[in-house]
Amino acid sequence: MTSALCAVSVIKMTNLRVLLQPAYVLHQHAYRDTSAILELFTPEQGRVGVIAKGVRGSKPRWRGLLQNFQPLLVSFNQRGELGLLTEAEAQGGALRINPHLIASGFYLNEILLRLLQRHDAQLELFGWYDIALRELAVLDVAEDAQVELEVILRRFEIRLLTALGYGLVLDHDVRSATPIQAGQEYIYFPEQGPVLFIDDSDPTKNTKNNEARIAIKISGHTLLALQKNDLSAAPVRRQAKRLLRTMLGHYLGPKPLQSRQLLQQSARLAQRMTP
Repeated sequence: MTSALCAVSVIKMTNLRVLLQPAYVLHQHAYRDTSAILELFTPEQGRVGVIAKGVRGSKPRWRGLLQNFQPLLVSFNQRGELGLLTEAEAQGGALRINPHLIASGFYLNEILLRLLQRHDAQLELFGWYDIALRELAVLDVAEDAQVELEVILRRFEIRLLTALGYGLVLDHDVRSATPIQAGQEYIYFPEQGPVLFIDDSDPTKNTKNNEARIAIKISGHTLLALQKNDLSAAPVRRQAKRLLRTMLGHYLGPKPLQSRQLLQQSARLAQRMTP
């Protein structure tokens, strides 16, 4: 039984009272007449679902507080799959992400919603998410923010995969165990890692068809740059984007990301705004 399933089993058998836990709202939707169901991201409880009563209507509780990108302290009682929100307060001001960049914030929220199991503690990942949002909030589209934006997203994607146990293999060939060479080309298999690419051989030999289909070619230079957390070079960023999109797509499944469409629209808008 996985740790996430164990946590759910414990929660179903006992009541859990959580007090003043740091949190962000990842998503919310209406529930009954005046309530809402919130998907929260917290460090100690991970992703949790809670019912927030009285937050809709003419005199909503916690008016304007339970929004995306607002650092919170929350208290809730967990009983079963959904908890009951009992208190919420701001932990500093809301992070004001430029409207032309806000799709990137929603993208981070969506991949967390899709990939995180409920009730699985994510202390380190919560910190990385908080840092990524704060970095987005200081970007200025009047300047050339595209490079910085790509670096923020790629770094968070790598950290997310690592937190989920799907960390990238960046230092060695998974078949020969030899160190990655900057001047060589490799084929990266999402469930395995990089394998040396040789022109006159089939790099997908002895692999399953579905593994061969999603494998991508990547340079040793890019793998070593990612190992050093160095995304300064444009070719590295391009290959990293392809690699991480393949990796995330493998675990997200065929359902498309709604936020990706917003990201593409934002990118086109940014290009039109560039002199």
